[in-house]
Amino acid sequence: MPARWVGRGGPVAWPPRSPDLNPLDFFFWGHMKSLVCETPVDSAEDFVARIVVAADKINTTPGIFERVHWSCLRRCELRNDTHGRHFDHLL
Repeated sequence: MPARWVGRGGPVAWPPRSPDLNPLDFFFWGHMKSLVCETPVDSAEDFVARIVVAADKINTTPGIFERVHWSCLRRCELRNDTHGRHFDHLL
């Protein structure tokens, strides 16, 4: 359904720095990348192994998902306070 696609250059303009409330976007992928890419990756096998280790580390960090939950609530409140405008500068 191309008419419903949202993305840069697609039928619906999407701001490049739009405030996204999705916890995977604002926390997980950035944190995962920082853990996986602390040092240069040597091979595809090394990359996959680092992803597995990083995912396990995130999963076993005490309180991490509670902090993500509270951060998401804070972002929702900021989104409401700014009436849907950008709010990265308030974080």
